[in-house]
Amino acid sequence: MDLSPHPLSQFVLKMHSRCDLACDHCYVYEHADQSWRGRPVVVSDEVLELTAQRIAEHVRAHRLDFVHVVLHGGEPLLAGPDRLRLAARSLSTALSGVCVLDLRIHTNGVTLDEKFCELFAEYDIKVGISLDGDRAANDLHRRYRDGRSSHAPVLRAIDLLKRPRYRHLFAGLLCTVDLRNDPVAVYDALAELAPPRIDFLLPHATWDEPPPRPDTGTSATPYGDWLLRVHDRWSDAGRPMGVRLLDSVLRTLRGAGSLTEALGLAPVEFAVIETDGSLEQADSLKTAYDGAPGTGLHVAVNSLDEMAAHPGITARQQGLEGLCATCRSCPVVRSCGGGLYAHRYNSADGTGGFMNPSVYCADLKQLITGIRDREERRVSIHQPPLSESHLDEIAAGFGGADAVDRLARHELTVNRELLGAVWHESPHDDTGTAAWETLAGLDTEAPESVDAVLAHPYLRPWAQRVLRGGSDAGPIAMRGVAELTAAALLRAGREGTVTVPTGSGVLRLPTLGALVVGDAAEARVTGEPQGFTVRVGEREYSVSHESRADAAWWSRRRFELPGWAVALEDTDPWRDVHGYPLTARLSATASEEWRTGLTSAWEWIRRELPAYAPGLAAGLSVVTPLRESTAEADISSAARDAFGAVAIARPGSPQTLACLLVHEFQHVKLGAVLDVADLYDPSCERLFYAPWRPDPRPLEGLLQGTYAHIAVVDYWRARRRTAPDAEARDAEVRFARWREQTAEAVDTLIGSGALTDLGMRFVAAMGETVANRLTEPVDADALLSARRTAVNHKAAAAAKD
Repeated sequence: MDLSPHPLSQFVLKMHSRCDLACDHCYVYEHADQSWRGRPVVVSDEVLELTAQRIAEHVRAHRLDFVHVVLHGGEPLLAGPDRLRLAARSLSTALSGVCVLDLRIHTNGVTLDEKFCELFAEYDIKVGISLDGDRAANDLHRRYRDGRSSHAPVLRAIDLLKRPRYRHLFAGLLCTVDLRNDPVAVYDALAELAPPRIDFLLPHATWDEPPPRPDTGTSATPYGDWLLRVHDRWSDAGRPMGVRLLDSVLRTLRGAGSLTEALGLAPVEFAVIETDGSLEQADSLKTAYDGAPGTGLHVAVNSLDEMAAHPGITARQQGLEGLCATCRSCPVVRSCGGGLYAHRYNSADGTGGFMNPSVYCADLKQLITGIRDREERRVSIHQPPLSESHLDEIAAGFGGADAVDRLARHELTVNRELLGAVWHESPHDDTGTAAWETLAGLDTEAPESVDAVLAHPYLRPWAQRVLRGGSDAGPIAMRGVAELTAAALLRAGREGTVTVPTGSGVLRLPTLGALVVGDAAEARVTGEPQGFTVRVGEREYSVSHESRADAAWWSRRRFELPGWAVALEDTDPWRDVHGYPLTARLSATASEEWRTGLTSAWEWIRRELPAYAPGLAAGLSVVTPLRESTAEADISSAARDAFGAVAIARPGSPQTLACLLVHEFQHVKLGAVLDVADLYDPSCERLFYAPWRPDPRPLEGLLQGTYAHIAVVDYWRARRRTAPDAEARDAEVRFARWREQTAEAVDTLIGSGALTDLGMRFVAAMGETVANRLTEPVDADALLSARRTAVNHKAAAAAKD
């Protein structure tokens, strides 16, 4: 377990410590911590400047590409436009040329006017508004001190943000759940305002001060039931906007990262700067006890590295290992993540108060399992593998999270069918039969854990190897079934033992890692409350949640990046399907270099290629490191039968890594589309010129290359806009070349006579995207150079033919 602190990338900067409303559910004023009483009312110039300098210093030290800062309170608008401008200017100046700044403000909105909006437009400050529903729902809590309703002023603020001039600033609405309000009425009132996102929050509570549960009847999970009704209304409406809590459940159920600290196992990487310059933990801790968020650190004295190393911060960065035994054994823990840290507090637990399940434990389990069951029914009963609208999205070269998620679900179905074929066509021994029966039981009791293992990209290469037959097919089949079962058992947190035949001296546990076991015929894998053990002969290996694992254990490195969970796969022997030499097990240093590179590349994709980001985050779960080329060439690959994985030799820059990721994921997407749709006549044996290859390609190869080059065109389109002057002309030439040659390839496909009707529609949509790029002006010299290169390439290819 990596105990080193993560760098901080998210900050809450308190602008004003008082509020113009008197909301009776406010965690700042109405809960245990009352430190606001001793804070300065308004943040000082000095604290603003110091904060900006500290963040810039931290960013440089850790080479961060992106930081998020939220201006908060109290009510931050009370600080006034001049003070807010100073905060924005200080942060923008300090971080200019250092990293991208995502600057936001969260407000009750009652005093928002055009003067504030002009300031926010100047500094691109996104605005989130608190609103609990219609007037009756909102007025339960959000009133002025004299009892007046705040509903009308908030609606005026939202109307202002919805004007065309300011619409891009509207970040969304935040709503605190109250069981007395009808969930459908609340959702409808918020949805009617057409926000880009809604965020539902559970009211802050602890085991010492449990949440209100008025008129809950016989239900033991009223908050879970309330949110499920919102989910159903949202889904029935076609999910017209993001709902952060519900989206996070959906994402974590498919193995992706959460969008909120209230769910999932991703490390928390943020700090609060109070109006007096104190560095504190999350505000939600104010609900636990007086002084709970405090660290004793101050922006004038302490670095953000010191803040990152504070025990209260690192305690929230340990993932599964940082949870209590009850949470670790729960089948939905990878979605729930133990819930919000503050909600775990119990002063009577004797361990510091936070090693407990959430006070909303039953509600969260009800919500997660309810959404899981609804999604399974939605996919199996109502949804074809890919709807027409989703196919059109993907055909254009992109595809959002829902479209790619449908592909992933279909690929999981294919993997399940392959596993069934392996079982039915292979001879069974007692070990394999016992493993299969255990897996079948887990599939009923903990299906999400089984799905997570069966979605492993390298299951299909193993299954195909078995189904091709051969003298070793039987042993390979039984070993693989046992490995999958053991991994599912451990992911589910269940106690029990699986006997796994071993080969090549390594015990493979797909999605988890591998254990070096030497010359043993079998290993007994036993799940335990604190981790698991592996017994090989007289030797026992222990992998514990509480301490560092046995040195022989090669844990899979999984990185929770903002909005994307991705693993490095350097242990699975079936990853050898990419046509290039693989790396051996990476060192900790090399793994960290990959984390840094992927973090930077991902931020670049989100910023410069945002149309590709949602689909990539939904469908790309594994990066397999390749051995670097001695010729210093960039190497990458996507295997047709390894959905969810790409293989890459780590390049020299995050921008190049970003290009390789989006390029190869295009192949991954299209490969999955070809599993559900017939786009061409497979009997076509003609070969076609491909502008990116020295050799002619079969029709599917040309289709794959053309589709992938839509992303290449967009990469160079972004690079010519963002590259340093010394590299900008080369980017311009490459953009000019690839857009024309990709358009030429589209024409070749359409003229091939081998596309089906659906294939013609698909390729026509590809062509529309490329045609849009052809309308953009390009420097005449760059265009001439691009065309000269294209002509030379075609002539060279023809000479070899």
